[in-house]
Formats: sequence, structure tokens, C-alpha cells
Amino acid sequence: MRVESFEHIAKLGKRAVVTMFSGGLDSTYLLFRLQRLGFTNINAVAVDLGAPVDVEALTKQAAHFGASFKCLDGRELFAKEGVMPAIRAHAKYMGVYPISSSLTRPVIARLTTDYAKDLNAGLLLHTANLSQNSLPRLNNSIGRCGFRGEFGSPYVHSVVSREKKAEELAAVGLTNMSDRELSGDENLWCREFEGGPLNDPEAFTIPEDAYEWTRRCDNEATKKLTLGFENGSLVSVDGNKLPLIEAIALLNTEVGKFGHGRFVGLEPLTTDHKVLEVREAPAAAIIMDALRHLEIATLDTNTLELKQQLEQKWAREAISGHWGSICHTVCDAAIASASNGVGGSVTYDIDHRRYLPCSIVAHNPRYVRNRDDWEREQSQLLFGRRCL
Repeated sequence: MRVESFEHIAKLGKRAVVTMFSGGLDSTYLLFRLQRLGFTNINAVAVDLGAPVDVEALTKQAAHFGASFKCLDGRELFAKEGVMPAIRAHAKYMGVYPISSSLTRPVIARLTTDYAKDLNAGLLLHTANLSQNSLPRLNNSIGRCGFRGEFGSPYVHSVVSREKKAEELAAVGLTNMSDRELSGDENLWCREFEGGPLNDPEAFTIPEDAYEWTRRCDNEATKKLTLGFENGSLVSVDGNKLPLIEAIALLNTEVGKFGHGRFVGLEPLTTDHKVLEVREAPAAAIIMDALRHLEIATLDTNTLELKQQLEQKWAREAISGHWGSICHTVCDAAIASASNGVGGSVTYDIDHRRYLPCSIVAHNPRYVRNRDDWEREQSQLLFGRRCL
């Protein structure tokens, strides 16, 4: 049965419970309420997806409510099953900004569900609410992972203001849990933030100190950077073979220091109303740009057009929490098939204004390297056909 309120949790009995825990206001308040409801076997779990995790601080914070803390390493799984397919699918919402948290939820759900199964937990909780797309994404993913207990978020129907949560936590000694102006989500692929001065799409300001990966270093000179691909996957930077995680970290630094990789866009809620979000993803920006150049250099136009249509469907399925659905699986398989043979390298000139290719070298090119020779060959072919 789906959990959607604290009243529901109170009726379940004092079974072992696993909660997804970030140390933020919502997940900390959940521990507080579980303790007040008499739960004694509380297991708070974070999944490391590339953002900094202060294990010592989170362990202490969880212990404040009699909970144990566990950090699970999901970086390799996220890179393999989230980021790599997203690169091949050029996973951007309506072509505007890279999708990010949509890619993480299946990984978080799988690792947390497996941990809950190992503990024989009867209850698995997260903190998404009705205004967050994470609600269907997490619930659908947990369901697909086959968790046999009850799961969900009490914040669906138990609506508690952030001010009230902070006030109650301050009363038990956690005075540093006051509401933040911006709330965000970070992983190795992307940083995204929303709220506060970003609430109104018609009049918003983005605090410069909200950015971390794209703060410009004005004394940086123009540089060249070469990205190498095999079968639609990034395999090297400047000729050096690198695991994807390391390549992304390097590109976030090398591209981000010029100020590139900032995105502003409206994200759809389940009702198709839109909310404003800001993202920074320097590596994602240049990786997908380079791959598109190689796809255009390699694939015929009909295949390219079909692939682009499938990419948007792939992204919509992921955003809607339908990761692993038949539709999403079919799109993913077709996109992977089209990516076979797409390889080579793209070299960029990068400065503070832009990053532009200065060399595109495809393994299986369709491009013309000498137009005069091509004109002569085509003319001879055409003349020869007329003479037959």
C-alpha cells in the first residue's frame, strides 16, 4: 500500500523503516516525526551520486533522532545506467536544458530498496510532495524494484510548512534547519536549483553565488579541447582515455571556468503547470554538442530525424517517472542502435564567449573534404548515366 500521510504511518506498527535522507529540512523532519511516533529501528540512507556527502555530519544528525545512517555509493551505477544513455539520447527537456534528477531517481530507488530488503524493513519512505516530479519518479521506481512492504511519502497529504518544520526541529535542538532561500539537487552530471528569487518566471534574479561549476576565471586564456567518442559514448579527453565519471569532472572544470554550461528553463509538473529551474552542467553541454556533430557527420538524414524524435520521447518518459516502461525501453534500444558506429573526435576552441569546433573527425564520415573533387565526381557520374 502507498504511504501518503503521517496518520497512515502511525497505524502501521513499529516495524523497521528505511528513509531516504539528505540532511535537509524535509528528510530531517521525517526522522523527527518517526521518533515521535515511537519507531526505534530507523535507518537513514543517502546515495552518493557525485555531490559532496558529509558522512560524519549526517551520521550525527540522524543519531539525534535515534536513527542509524548509511551512505551507499551509486556513482558508477548512475554513470552507466543514467548518464551514458542520457548522452546518447541528448536528454534535454524540449531541447532547452539537460535533464538531471530524472536520471538519478531510478538509481536511488534501486539501491535504497535493495538496502531495505537486506534489513527486512517493512516501510520505505522518501520526502517528495505533490509539487515535485520526484514523487512519481521515486514511487514508480520503488514499485518496479519489487519492494514488498509499504512505501511512499507522508508529505503527499500531511502538508507541513517549512517554517513549522524548522520551528519544531529548533525546539529539539536543531537550530540550523531554518529555511534556505534556494533549494537544489546536485549530482556528478548537473547542479539544479529553484525557489526563493526564482519562484516567479516573469521577474526573477539568479544570485551569482548560487553557481559553483560555472564561475568564470577571467584570466583564463583561450584553449583547445578534444573529445573522443566510440559508438556514441565519450571515451577520451585530449586523447587520454578516461572513465566517464572522471571525464565529466574534468570537463565541468575545464569548460565551467569559462562560464559555459548555464541553463534556465521551465520544468513541467504532473499537472503540466511549469516551474522555473536553473541548472549548470558544463560537461553535459559540450559532450552533447560534440556528439551531435559526430552524428550529423555519420548518420543519414532520415535516421537523424527519427533519432531526434525518439530522443524527446525518451526524455519525456524519464521526466514522467516512466523509466523502464516499454515505451522508454524501445526508445532506448533504438537510440543505442543508431549510435553504433558513431565515433571520432571533435576539437573545440574555447574562450569566455563561446566554444566552437575547429575540427570534426568522424570514423565513418559522410562529409565532403574537397568540394571541387566531389563536384567533378558527381558530374562524371551524372554524365555517364545520361550516356547509357
